[in-house]
Amino acid sequence: MAIRGSLKEASLPDVLQLLAMGKKNGCLSVTHRNNFGSIYFDKGKISYAAIVNRRDRLGDILVKSGVLTQEQLDEGIEAQSHERDKRLGEILVDRELISRDELHRQIRLQIEEAVYFLFTWTQGTFNFEADIRPEEQDFLVSINPESLLLEGARRVDEWSLIEKKIPSFDLVFEVDRRRLQESGVALTAEQEVVVPLIDGRRDVAALVDETGMVEFEVGKALYGLVTAGFLHRVGKTTKAPDVTAPDARVEEHRNLGVAFYKAGMLDEGVREFRRVLDLRSTDAHARFYLGMVHIRQGKFEDAVADYEEPARARTAKPAVLHNLALALEQLGRTAEARSALEEAVRRGGGQEPRILMALGVLLLREGNAQQADAALMTARPLFGQRPPGAVWFHYAALAAALGGHLDKAISLLTEGTQTHPHAAVLYNNLVVALEAKGRFDEAKVVADKGVHEEAGLPQLHKNLGDLCYRDGLLDEALEAYQRAVKFNEHLGADVWRKLGNIRLKRNDRDEAIRCWEAALALAPDDARLQADLDAARASS
Repeated sequence: MAIRGSLKEASLPDVLQLLAMGKKNGCLSVTHRNNFGSIYFDKGKISYAAIVNRRDRLGDILVKSGVLTQEQLDEGIEAQSHERDKRLGEILVDRELISRDELHRQIRLQIEEAVYFLFTWTQGTFNFEADIRPEEQDFLVSINPESLLLEGARRVDEWSLIEKKIPSFDLVFEVDRRRLQESGVALTAEQEVVVPLIDGRRDVAALVDETGMVEFEVGKALYGLVTAGFLHRVGKTTKAPDVTAPDARVEEHRNLGVAFYKAGMLDEGVREFRRVLDLRSTDAHARFYLGMVHIRQGKFEDAVADYEEPARARTAKPAVLHNLALALEQLGRTAEARSALEEAVRRGGGQEPRILMALGVLLLREGNAQQADAALMTARPLFGQRPPGAVWFHYAALAAALGGHLDKAISLLTEGTQTHPHAAVLYNNLVVALEAKGRFDEAKVVADKGVHEEAGLPQLHKNLGDLCYRDGLLDEALEAYQRAVKFNEHLGADVWRKLGNIRLKRNDRDEAIRCWEAALALAPDDARLQADLDAARASS
């Protein structure tokens, strides 16, 4: 279920309540001018939240709360520069600078602050996409959205007042220090931090960055000082053009593009990646993601154009060749797709389970079950401690069965249904494999389980009907076949033929004729079916 709308028509707290009550899983993306935020849900609870291009405040929060010293934080940040695939929090835990429990507590605060800041956005759009999860390296929490609404409402009310004095973050203030000193007023803890940094040159955004406090805290501190007459606005910052400006703009558009892509807002993602390429035509990351967007949009010709030139480079990464292969395969250019995957393997992709799995699937479609089996089984240990996905079990079992190893296929599918108990397709395949081995009673038990997991899979109902029909359980077979054709009336001539046979045994000749006519429409060259239909018509 996708939910879209404008923040002018529905406030963010209202949307959060709707998703919480519906126990939704997925990502709520929020845009406001050039800002982009995301809130992830797991069964209606907030599991993660972040704002793109907003300085990561985890380190600042840890120092401010006294959990870390500034020196320890600097040590962690330095280590992160050499381990870019790791989050700062994970590095701090590994170095025993913070316990994992304390890290989770602080991350929860960080996520809550992100949600509170998003509450202040009263213009822009929101978009909810179901079943999208945060990246695996993110620390996840479980927060009831309703627990944030009261504090969020208070901040929104205060923020509306703050904005009257501080309407933008590019404002520059200076302090009337003499007046402040003579007044003898006791400053808040936040004001004590902010005041020494107000120098007539730093704007509000710089104060937020340098204090390590969130926007609300800095804004509230400044609001009090302005209202009391201790601060005076002296202007706005002007960004002088220099050679570093394009880098900042490129990064901003690239980050937004990636965020839009992950949130399923593909048209917006294309717009941002094209802006990056307008600024820097050689940006490999933007080109790579643009190709991924085109694949998800089904624009495979465009995706091939995105990847062909980068794939020819001597430094081409396996992921580029993998994505090129996916697009080529969708266009029916299977030989070129296989060449791209084989090249990806040669360039280090042999350690990437997704690349080997893609190669195995392609080989299988080309009719080479033996090589497909080898590629898929080589991929398996590369998944590490995580079990392979349901798709891997599906194709690995298919390769084994087509290679003549039916017992291996049954073993793989049995494991697959245990690992992925909600994957109805695996149950259906296991039913077929067990039936082929003559293990009909086991097949019927598996079919019942599959129907329970996914009542809308027509082939599963058809296979269950076949098992009941074979055992002479005509009432059960009739019910299963009727469900099958209800979900897909073009499922096949065989199901309609057997429906007609059952109707005829019940002396319902007219209904039998109707069923056989439906079967003949799907198999017009079936002479035996035509003969049965002619005989039924003649005797009616």
